[in-house]
Amino acid sequence: MPSSVPADTPDADAAARPAPVPAPRSSGLSLLGSELKVLFGRRRTWALLLALAAIPVLIAIAVRVSSPVPPGRGPAFLDRITQNGLFVAFTAMLVSVPLFMPLAVGVVAGDTIAGEANLGTLRYLLVAPAGRVRLLLVKYAGALAFGLVAPLAVGLAGAAIGAALFPVGPVTLLSGGVVQPPEAALRIVLIAAYLAVSLAGLSAIGLFLSTLTVVPVGAMAATVVVSVVSQVLDQLPQLEWLHPWLFSHYWLGFGDMLRQPLLWDSFASNALLQAGYIVVFGALAYGRFVSKDILS
Repeated sequence: MPSSVPADTPDADAAARPAPVPAPRSSGLSLLGSELKVLFGRRRTWALLLALAAIPVLIAIAVRVSSPVPPGRGPAFLDRITQNGLFVAFTAMLVSVPLFMPLAVGVVAGDTIAGEANLGTLRYLLVAPAGRVRLLLVKYAGALAFGLVAPLAVGLAGAAIGAALFPVGPVTLLSGGVVQPPEAALRIVLIAAYLAVSLAGLSAIGLFLSTLTVVPVGAMAATVVVSVVSQVLDQLPQLEWLHPWLFSHYWLGFGDMLRQPLLWDSFASNALLQAGYIVVFGALAYGRFVSKDILS
């Protein structure tokens, strides 16, 4: 007669043990919240924002202690600051667009993937498991968030220091219309939104470059160089046919936010152009990242 298998044998334990449950995938919102917490908890991020906020402060102090600026001299709106402090914000945002904002965004975007690889935390994030595509989207969303906060920091700091050092009153727009200070403050927020859209394409480029290396400084520098090259090419009349395709072409088009009524043509053209760069470089980043061997 065949003997029965005791209940406490390994085979019986294996049969009685429930099947293992796969580890749940991390929630996209929780990952995004964690990313934003880490990003805006870094001293480097706050140093970048404080450096940007210092631009309008320096402009306001320079205008305050110097003789009146003749009309037409210096950056746009500079000669209007002494009459209305809100023009400090407009001037500072205009001055910071060509170099300072792209530099700050390039640092953040270039660090998205390469920074994690350099610290040795990228493999841990993927084992969590977050998934490569989800992690890539969360990292890009973090760069976009910084791209919105950066121009807001410049605009709000400019409005604050301008109100502290100069009189504030109705603002005469580029179209000749006059708006009250509350609406002028709304225009500052609209310009910040315009610049956030403008920097979205650069953030996508930085994300892609960040997937190519484990050295974040290299990705940061490359992103800033690409920004400078695009702006140089946009100034060459011999390449006029190329200008509408350059991601920096509409960066200074936010003057339409200072007209009455508001003109949305440049905003729409800018958004469409940046969307194209997001699709192209997002696809390149995806192709590189999902096939990349993660060794750190």
